[in-house]
Amino acid sequence: MNLPGKLAIAAVIAAGIGGLAFWYLTAPGRIDAEAAAVLGTGDAARGERIFWAGGCTSCHARPKSEGEALLQLVGGVQLETAFGTFVAPNISPDVNDGIGAWSQEDFANAMLKGVSPSGRHYYPAFPYASYARMKPADVADLYAFMKTLPAVAGRAPDHTLSFPFSFRRGIGLWKLLYLDDAPVIAMAEGTPENVLLGRYLVEGPGHCGECHTPRNIAGGTDKGQWLAGAIAAEGDGVTPNTTSGEGGIGDWSEGDIASYLETGFTPDFDSVGGSMVEVQKNIARLTPEDRAAIAAYLKAVPPRPNGYPARPSTQAPSD
Repeated sequence: MNLPGKLAIAAVIAAGIGGLAFWYLTAPGRIDAEAAAVLGTGDAARGERIFWAGGCTSCHARPKSEGEALLQLVGGVQLETAFGTFVAPNISPDVNDGIGAWSQEDFANAMLKGVSPSGRHYYPAFPYASYARMKPADVADLYAFMKTLPAVAGRAPDHTLSFPFSFRRGIGLWKLLYLDDAPVIAMAEGTPENVLLGRYLVEGPGHCGECHTPRNIAGGTDKGQWLAGAIAAEGDGVTPNTTSGEGGIGDWSEGDIASYLETGFTPDFDSVGGSMVEVQKNIARLTPEDRAAIAAYLKAVPPRPNGYPARPSTQAPSD
């Protein structure tokens, strides 16, 4: 066989090996037996706390819902991003259109691994990169609470994505880089328990870093600028810096932060706005201890300057 023929065969073999390696490395992972064993039976009363901490209604209830309508998780909210349009699914207990047929382990795999019951990767618009830091017992409690909510029929539309983002298997590579159950901010031995609780609520169920941390070209959060603020995933706005760095909340006390999370008013008596309105309403349902813990953690996060580019002033120059 001549040299070109040998090179062609070698190229085919290399491509085949590469394809097999890609398929192996991107395989959807599931929780292990140990994690499944500690899920427990779940407690709906405890799960309600996790439900509000996780802000499930913000994406899965109908826009501008109030009262009992907040618990009708029919989905349909559209998130317009640079990668395409993601649509929040129905996660009510409806057997046909929601998650009513899911087992507890199915639910845990979705939350902790970003994997559907059928074994497909979920897109990280569903913030499982944060939920991966949750305790399995809290996931079980949340599942128990979700089962108590009203079943609502109606299937949300599919995502609208162009290639290569429409190729779900590639999400496996993204997970290799960005799916990690370790805390983002390391804490020294002897750190007060309320700070550790705040870290758990913010980095895990609260998934605050998903909006308040800059992202790279692959859509992964830049943990070196954790909570430094970012350009909003949709639209042309920004999410603010929630560290004590320049442009952040350094002049807010822990009490100021906790009060803001409860009332929606800043220390300057401005009010919460934009998408944070719904987030604040959810956090207001937590206990004062939880809000104080969140505040203590935010004051303990290393200060960072604003994580988004400065915007040109729209104010006319003075003479």
